[in-house]
Amino acid sequence: MAESLHDLQQQSDFIRRHIGPGPAARAEMLKALGYDSLDALIDAAVPKAIRSSEAIDRLAPMSETAALRKLRSLAEEIEVKTSLIGMGYSGCILPGVIQRNVLENPGWYTAYTPYQAEVSQGRLEALLNFQQMIMDLTGLDLANASLLDEATAAAEAMAMSRRLSPSQSEVFFVDSGCHPQTVAVLQTRAAPLGIELKIGDPNSEMQGGDFFGVLLQYPASDGGIPDLGKLIETAKNDCGALVTVAADILALVLLSPPGELGADIAVGSAQRFGVPMGYGGPHAAFFATRSEFKRSTPGRIIGVSEDSSGKPALRMALQTREQHIRREKATSNICTAQVLLAVIAGFYAVYHGPEGLKTIARRVHRSAAVLAAGLKSADWKLCHESFFDTLAVKTGKDTDKLFSAAAEQGFNLRRIDGETLGIALDETTGIATLETLWQVFGATGADLDRLDKATPEALPKTLRRESAFLTHEVFNAYRSETEMLRYLRRLEGKDIALNRAMIPLGSCTMKLNATAEMTPITWPEFSAVHPFAPEDQVKGYRKFLESLEADLRELTGFAGVSLQPNAGSQGEYSGLLTIRAYHADRGEAERDICLIPSSAHGTNPASAIMAGLEVVVVGCDEDGNIDLEDLQAKAEQHRDKLAALMVTYPSTHGVFETGIKDICKLVHDNGGQVYLDGANFNALVGLSKPAEFGADVMHLNLHKTFCIPHGGGGPGMGPIACAEHLAPFLPGHPVVACGGEKAFGTVSAAPWSSASILPISWVYIHAMGGEGLTEATKVAILNANYLAKRLGPHYPVLYTGQSGLVAHECIVDLRPLKEASGITVDDVAKRLIDYGFHAPTMSWPVAGTMMIEPTESEDLAELDRFCNAMIAIRAEVSRVESGEWDGKDNPLVNAPHTDQVLAGDAWTHPYSREEAAYPLPALRHDKYWPPVGRVDNVAGDRNLVCSCPPMEAYQAAAE
Repeated sequence: MAESLHDLQQQSDFIRRHIGPGPAARAEMLKALGYDSLDALIDAAVPKAIRSSEAIDRLAPMSETAALRKLRSLAEEIEVKTSLIGMGYSGCILPGVIQRNVLENPGWYTAYTPYQAEVSQGRLEALLNFQQMIMDLTGLDLANASLLDEATAAAEAMAMSRRLSPSQSEVFFVDSGCHPQTVAVLQTRAAPLGIELKIGDPNSEMQGGDFFGVLLQYPASDGGIPDLGKLIETAKNDCGALVTVAADILALVLLSPPGELGADIAVGSAQRFGVPMGYGGPHAAFFATRSEFKRSTPGRIIGVSEDSSGKPALRMALQTREQHIRREKATSNICTAQVLLAVIAGFYAVYHGPEGLKTIARRVHRSAAVLAAGLKSADWKLCHESFFDTLAVKTGKDTDKLFSAAAEQGFNLRRIDGETLGIALDETTGIATLETLWQVFGATGADLDRLDKATPEALPKTLRRESAFLTHEVFNAYRSETEMLRYLRRLEGKDIALNRAMIPLGSCTMKLNATAEMTPITWPEFSAVHPFAPEDQVKGYRKFLESLEADLRELTGFAGVSLQPNAGSQGEYSGLLTIRAYHADRGEAERDICLIPSSAHGTNPASAIMAGLEVVVVGCDEDGNIDLEDLQAKAEQHRDKLAALMVTYPSTHGVFETGIKDICKLVHDNGGQVYLDGANFNALVGLSKPAEFGADVMHLNLHKTFCIPHGGGGPGMGPIACAEHLAPFLPGHPVVACGGEKAFGTVSAAPWSSASILPISWVYIHAMGGEGLTEATKVAILNANYLAKRLGPHYPVLYTGQSGLVAHECIVDLRPLKEASGITVDDVAKRLIDYGFHAPTMSWPVAGTMMIEPTESEDLAELDRFCNAMIAIRAEVSRVESGEWDGKDNPLVNAPHTDQVLAGDAWTHPYSREEAAYPLPALRHDKYWPPVGRVDNVAGDRNLVCSCPPMEAYQAAAE
């Protein structure tokens, strides 16, 4: 019987295109594993005790076209008006050459965090540009490579100030002129740490106070420009405080830099440098400070070192500061930066250069000054005579009428209070906007040409910038689009991203980020909306967010979802605060013990410490499972104070622990809640719902399981899902109503954090449907077990579960190689670069091992190509073991090999150039050439340089 037209129209090949192995390949892989069917493998690998009895029937798969059409129908219910709200979010213009060649280019957005420096030199250079830009604009010595948002950066500055300040005070002074969302995040972050906030006017309420730190806004949220130098002097000399300045990045083009005025730290958002508002994100925050604070600076810092040939090379510096090493002693749980957005902001500065930025800043300020003059001519009073781009207009009883009249003309203003409206101009503001606003305010007699000639600058004379910035050649070399295009391509070509090869990182799930999923993020309905736009304009956005929340509830089995956490680390933090709020609400605020397995990701204990919890470590057995006896003993020991257990499932070792239900029950019996780290949810979707086996709250890494690309180390998203009894405590927001009725506080600057990238996950979920999502999970498990089977005879697979199978990743043990030959896990990782691969996760969770995750998106040919490389490397190690190759001079310890080294006149190694460059014949067809040799980490940390080196350094090395 012929298929019906209806059935044919409903069929989608999206599932087939997302999942790598087709039917024939699956059959071959299953045969190698000894199973007759994929379901038979899953039955053997996944414990029956956790399997969900319910299929995901609500989610029917759609074609790409149908999914995008449905999303478009929601987008049509979003009214995109010109938002002049400000509050840290501004309209901007993303140059087309950057949009097309970076934001929309998988060579940039599918790359991983640059832990492997040799295959990340392009991204590292782009981030170094960002750091140099921030250092120049803030006037400080050191900048990191971005944080999650401005509010988070301010909270990190508060925590750092407390650590470094000689003051014994526990009070942090916050300028009442700060953005309300920043104040809310500070309040949330301060409470568990025992920090008291004093919020007030720094001009009248700061003098004589005893504070360990002070936060000032520059310009203020309502546009006024404070006498920053005087305030900093008062804070430092009178209060003995470390001073943080939250600054507008474009205003710093024209205003004196905070560092020159004595600030210790500067934070802010780089959003208005070419990154769309996106209903709140993602945006790169900046963090700059003095060089003496370098070892206390949160986030990642890019530094200059050298490679094995003495050539300049970049790397992430001072990594011992990071939480995955410091664990429960960590001072920050920032795991995800906003790399892709920092890269875009840095390229925006490269493209425009200092003169271009000055032109943009002057145009914005000039527009504000002329607008103000026109309003004054109609007798409107301003709250401030000095401002950069934002006016606070005293509107009295006319506030509501004017607000509505502006909206009717297509403009959103800010209600600062019941009698004051704010108007924030930006790069997109044209003359027509000024004229329309004059009409709204009844300034019909305002003449633009006359006002333009008669109106002076509105910047304070004592705060006008005199110092140069962006003097480095990189910001002055690429003025034409042709030059910029080639610069972007040159940097892209230095890196390995998913468009070049499989990135087999365990626990990171580097799966396909389909083009159809990425398409909506540049639709203006999703990208051009201010996060505080009036609710009646964003009905479609809210429906879309509610739809995604419903999907996540369906997949996890939980009753509540918050999309506010904008990173996995923030999801952990939010989940723990939700638990703490629940305990406190029940009169059990004393519950502050958090049990964490010794194998946990480092962000787990770091998050617990930040949530005000005391970490108690639970041991693991020789198979990598939680030691149930140790867990029981510690849960019972602390039963009166037990708050939570943090557990990763499947385990950090890539195994389905059969006792997870018993683990959850044991914790509940002792009064605690179970926090599930959702890093490995990729192995559960469609097969198991965490709510059903006993978890109470979990975070979901949308940048892992649900296809948001890693972007070179960010953006990420870490929403949390929770049981019904925890839902009332989900995070809220001070500006936009959201979250639970008993919300514990606010964790992100925007109510739905990085809302503009959520369509990626929505399209993935709806194009796959329940059927496709379940199949993806099964194939992820198949791929991992096939890879473990092929590599097993050459590298011991360290942990397996029932039936000798792994979950969606496996750990191979390289320690015996070191014992027999001296070859280390680093040597194998660097040699993989010569074979064209990014290394798997190294030495975590077990030192001297590699954790490998192939994901469902890699087909059999790519899996075999990777296995062939690993097997060939094992054969090379054997040549070292046998003495054929010298232990200190062989292709592994000298890897990676650059083309310059291979083409050089001198070649003294006991192996041939061909063996170095083409260890497998297939490499002759498509060879990745590493831009640098092995990077010297020690030299880079001993001589920390985090600014752009002169171009002569690169030229001399090339010569």
